[in-house]
Amino acid sequence: MPRLDARLKLVAAEIRGKIHADIGSDHGHLLAALLSADRIERGIAVENKLQPYRNSSATLERLNAEVRLGDGMDVIEKNEIDSLSICGMGGQSIVRILSEHPNRLPKQIVLQPNKAIASVRQWARDNGYWLTDEKCTGIKRRFEVLVFSRFGPPHDPVYQKLNEVGLDEPIGLMFGPWFLLRKDERLLQRLAEEQRYLQSKQNLTQTSRARVETIRRLLSSDHFLSR
Repeated sequence: MPRLDARLKLVAAEIRGKIHADIGSDHGHLLAALLSADRIERGIAVENKLQPYRNSSATLERLNAEVRLGDGMDVIEKNEIDSLSICGMGGQSIVRILSEHPNRLPKQIVLQPNKAIASVRQWARDNGYWLTDEKCTGIKRRFEVLVFSRFGPPHDPVYQKLNEVGLDEPIGLMFGPWFLLRKDERLLQRLAEEQRYLQSKQNLTQTSRARVETIRRLLSSDHFLSR
């Protein structure tokens, strides 16, 4: 069974079902691990380039899985899968994939965006997917894993919970509502380091100045001062 890195271990721990699709699986290691551990019955890997397609095909050759060459959900049929993962892409790329065929998306989606994570949370917020959990790897190389389930309206209650502790939705979208509610120590340490770094710089852009102020307000909020 392939050995998974820390981020893919977090992803794998959130997946259990009959048919799971992994978009951009590269070498197919996540699906191989899920199948070997009997966490899924069948896997579908989707690749949009020939070499990753060959890599995944070699890994999954003797397992109950297939590899499809195509772009995102283009090669997945409606009601074909029970769960979906997309890992290691930028947030905007993930949102594009999710937005192109919304009627083909399963109820459970597990995502690991490398950047623009707020855009992924916003997409879910706008499309009836509730953020049921968030996990992360370490501090220096922090990868966030987001777990979503489709419930539809009313709005995701995690953001109401944020409001109840005095934190607004934009901050939740930016830093992660569950991380904030749990007073995640790794998040707080990373934010404190980022604050010190930005404050040491001269001629900050308007965006950077706004981020410094957001971090300052967050770290000085009653919610975090009471931890």
